[in-house]
Amino acid sequence: MTDPLLTPKQVQAQYGVAAKTLANYRWQGIGPEYVKTHPGQYGRVKYRRSAIDAWLNAQTVKPGGAAA
Repeated sequence: MTDPLLTPKQVQAQYGVAAKTLANYRWQGIGPEYVKTHPGQYGRVKYRRSAIDAWLNAQTVKPGGAAA
């Protein structure tokens, strides 16, 4: 089974995290891991579905406790 690469717009459509929010997270050095398919400032950015899932799991807050 493959781990598909998603564009920021696909992440937005499937997970509800805005593409601009993902761009801000990259700039701040936070957020999900990503793949840059071309070097330089204008390289294409993609996210592995597993990286998005892992990042969302890490953001999950359990009632009465801290983030997982």
